[in-house]
Amino acid sequence: MGQLFGTDGIRGRANTYPMTCDMAMKTGRAVGMLTLEAGHTSVVIGRDTRISGGMLEAALAAGIASVGVDALLAGVIPTPGVAYLSTVIETAGAGIVISASHNPYYDNGIKIFRRGGLKLSDAQEAKLESFILEEEDVPRGEVGVISEITDGCERYADFLLGKFPVRKPGEKLNLIIDAANGAASGCVGLVFNPDLFDVQFIHNEPDGININNNCGSQHTEALADLVRKNKADAGLAFDGDADRLIAVDDTGREITGDRILAICANYSKSQGRLHNNIVVSTIMSNIGLVNALNSLGIDHEITDVGDRKVLERMQETGATIGGEDSGHMIFLADHTTGDGMLTALKLLEVMAATGQPLSRLADIMTVYPQILMNVEVDASRPDFTKIPGIADAIAGVEKHLGDQGRVLVRYSGTQPLLRVMVEGPEEEVTRESCERICQAIRDNM
Repeated sequence: MGQLFGTDGIRGRANTYPMTCDMAMKTGRAVGMLTLEAGHTSVVIGRDTRISGGMLEAALAAGIASVGVDALLAGVIPTPGVAYLSTVIETAGAGIVISASHNPYYDNGIKIFRRGGLKLSDAQEAKLESFILEEEDVPRGEVGVISEITDGCERYADFLLGKFPVRKPGEKLNLIIDAANGAASGCVGLVFNPDLFDVQFIHNEPDGININNNCGSQHTEALADLVRKNKADAGLAFDGDADRLIAVDDTGREITGDRILAICANYSKSQGRLHNNIVVSTIMSNIGLVNALNSLGIDHEITDVGDRKVLERMQETGATIGGEDSGHMIFLADHTTGDGMLTALKLLEVMAATGQPLSRLADIMTVYPQILMNVEVDASRPDFTKIPGIADAIAGVEKHLGDQGRVLVRYSGTQPLLRVMVEGPEEEVTRESCERICQAIRDNM
């Protein structure tokens, strides 16, 4: 990672470095310059519903226009919607998303797609960062036009519905959808429309500060209660920028990304669509996913966290399905990036085609207890494996678990946190083991 870019773009507290208007304008200018270098003439900008989104959008657009590139404002739209528009708009050389995903409203971020809807490589991020941070003047000849894309959500919704083959189910699925008061709110009603589904929307009234506030993919309790109360077939929860999905089955049980991967991979294989018979997931995936894929005769590739890492491994192996337990899913035959709504449609396709309830489909995988805790640390990020007190605690837990569990300790890519994950056969023992490592980190860092 560089000075600005983390695992998913630039992120921080809005109106505080690096998420200031000045830095946003410099970022827009840099993206505009690289767009011109590549022979394109416009950049698409989309955002979620945070109160700071309009401010940063204006600054980015000004930077882009200042180097003679057109800024096309898509307004409130999911992250994968920007990736799609940056692919189909002929003049577009890039897409910029203003969002901090699942973070609170007071944070914001900037992530960038290159032409074709792909996230920047490490080398491209490094080049862009050098453009942003350099103080030299840049050409100021032509001035770009700032204009609105008035039908961005409609175009994106049409694209998604074209991927849903079950057009007229004999009996409509009954859904409850949590839009997280975020980017999904702009088009969720177009995709999950009454012609296809019986649907009730919750947390779909954004006010600039209620995004992700006790709602969305990280807070599914209210959704689960409503699913049970209304005897719905499923609940669907998106995050702030709608690039991830967490589901709730008909019993109110939370269905995370690993189970969704197993369900969709199994159905894809049955339809002859699982290219190279491979599924890609990350080091955070549950042991239960590995066991399920093995029992289904599906090969499994593991990579580091982050949907960009998942995509890279998918491209290397020829896989068309990959994702993270957090709900980022990539269906590469359909789209180039993680897409919560596309994932939801894929899951609903399996339900409609098989006639099986989600609770039964989800039983394809047994989930091992997995405890994840975060410890706040300073920004210096020392090598914790060389700190005896921490290393000894990790080694002790690993020895105790043996081959019935595992330990993963890593720094967050976006926040000053050390993330500790322990997985094992018994929840109480697993939790105690995770707490032991966290306490060692607090005592020694």
